[in-house]
Amino acid sequence: MSSEVLLAVKGLSVHIGSRPLLRDVSFSLRPGEVLTLLGESGAGKSLLAQAVMGNLPDVLRAGGEVSLLGAVSRADDARARRPRWGRSLALLPQEPSLALDPLMRIAPQLAETHELVRRLDVKAAEQQARVGLAAAGLADAARQYPWQLSGGMAQRAAATVACAGGARILLADEPTKGLDAHWRNQTVAMLQAVQRDGGCVVVITHDLRVAQALGGKLMVLRAGEVVEEGDARTILAHPQHVFTRQLVAADPARWSKRAPRLPGATLLHGRDLAKSYGENRLFDGVDLHLRAGERMVLQGPSGTGKSTLGKVLLGLLPADRGQVRRVAGLAPTAFQKLYQDPVASFAARVSLERTLRDVAKRHVCPWSTVLQRLNRLGVPEALLARRPSEVSGGELQRVALARVLTARPALLFADEPTSRLDPVSQQEAMAVLLDAVDECGAALLLVTHDDDLAAAVGQTFRRLQAEPGVSE
Repeated sequence: MSSEVLLAVKGLSVHIGSRPLLRDVSFSLRPGEVLTLLGESGAGKSLLAQAVMGNLPDVLRAGGEVSLLGAVSRADDARARRPRWGRSLALLPQEPSLALDPLMRIAPQLAETHELVRRLDVKAAEQQARVGLAAAGLADAARQYPWQLSGGMAQRAAATVACAGGARILLADEPTKGLDAHWRNQTVAMLQAVQRDGGCVVVITHDLRVAQALGGKLMVLRAGEVVEEGDARTILAHPQHVFTRQLVAADPARWSKRAPRLPGATLLHGRDLAKSYGENRLFDGVDLHLRAGERMVLQGPSGTGKSTLGKVLLGLLPADRGQVRRVAGLAPTAFQKLYQDPVASFAARVSLERTLRDVAKRHVCPWSTVLQRLNRLGVPEALLARRPSEVSGGELQRVALARVLTARPALLFADEPTSRLDPVSQQEAMAVLLDAVDECGAALLLVTHDDDLAAAVGQTFRRLQAEPGVSE
């Protein structure tokens, strides 16, 4: 292995005012090496990646040093590293919706990266874009806008754009969340290809299968501090720190199966449902029956219309064909959705407390009940003073769960509700969700790509298949 150090971080810290959010993190990576960051939601993993990039919000202050290909700069000197963005240093952020331009189609976005970063001419850039999208299973989505893609497709598109510049240092924040097993493995292979080509990778993930597959170095963060680090496979097999042991023990593969309830009266019946977007047929001839208290798991490859089917059942989208019958006599708010992308479901300029208080008032729910639920989800009350962009993805996902349960739904469509959570938070959040729906006898329609989670939670199962000729 080369002795050249591609990325070195020394004494990295992040503060908001006088309060530390990340403390004294140091590591170095050479060509072919990978560092995986595990830890609780809100531990500072994404802050670390943003600090290395030099892309922290103005209210945050970084300390320490960052060395890129031998060029050393202060962690708070963002200008020193910005010229390297895309060329030698690239970031795949946690939220694809924030990484892709909503006003540009996917193929032109990717071609623009090849043209501006790699200096290819227009024709060559367009050709490389076609090749990249085909490799990501997105050939049929080349002319679509980001908002027309499923969550998994948007994740793959963002990853393809992030890697297009050929940067030797790649920071990947939750690159496999919301992906089925096939595309999770493909993403791991993409990260390994960066290593084989002489680059290095920092991967933030909650998925222990990804950490195991990548191997290399592992660092575990809790409350902004490194609590354990070393060889990934050694730590995962024999964790030493009590929190690392909790993470490993909380993997969904180790969960006990939640005892099923006896289903009650019919809440919803969908018959012969079909939906297409343009020439892209998502699903056809779907029959689905949901009863009070039932926990149904909806699975299928990325892009097969799972989220769209949920919107049709809730009345948020019309079906092209078929009929949805919902039980009469329920409030208009009785059918609720927990969104896959929590950032897009919150008002950006409003504090989390204001949002939750408005929802509590609308549904006549005591504020003390909201706070009790947040406490069970591990969300401190002080966090509510912030805006959605000022908390981690996992923290926002837990707040979103507390918000939707405040409405006391009769049917909850939960679209990848724990995809941004570490295993410990994931287990706690699912326990809160299941307790809440059991208490009120609600039906749960759960979308997840995690087979272990599905097996532990589900009572009945439905799978959507890719239509012939549609990329998965």
